[in-house]
Amino acid sequence: MLAAMKPKVGEMAPDFRATVVDGDGETELSLSDLRGETVVLVFYPKDNTPGCTIQACSLRDHWDGIKGKARIFGVSADAAASHRKFITKKRLPYPLIADVDKAIAEAYGVWVQKSMLGKKFMGIERSTFVIAPDGRIKAVLEKVSPMKHTEQLSEILG
Repeated sequence: MLAAMKPKVGEMAPDFRATVVDGDGETELSLSDLRGETVVLVFYPKDNTPGCTIQACSLRDHWDGIKGKARIFGVSADAAASHRKFITKKRLPYPLIADVDKAIAEAYGVWVQKSMLGKKFMGIERSTFVIAPDGRIKAVLEKVSPMKHTEQLSEILG
């Protein structure tokens, strides 16, 4: 399977409709519903894994300096129930998108072949897309380090 190309800076962000989980429950949301706002999609491999927890908690710990600058969503292939547990356990202040069929990850070119300990498998490449209010890609952070992600994102958001 060939991965889709990642949208590049200046291109329109691929629209999607998905289940969004936050501290209050679940809703359906389309990217186009957020036109007029800066949106950040933080793609990460899996809820409650070491690197993803470091990244999620770093965003949480620096939330006061980020929250008013963009609508931030974590995106993984985990189900809504897993997201709910992750949000509750780690007190995450931002919503998570359940991309169970991996359609969003594929549209953004982050559903890729990975390898660990010599085994090849498909998974989400840790990447972040900043989408401008007009729906165009403003910035792409590829293969981000969980420890440096928040700092890089803060620089882009200003």
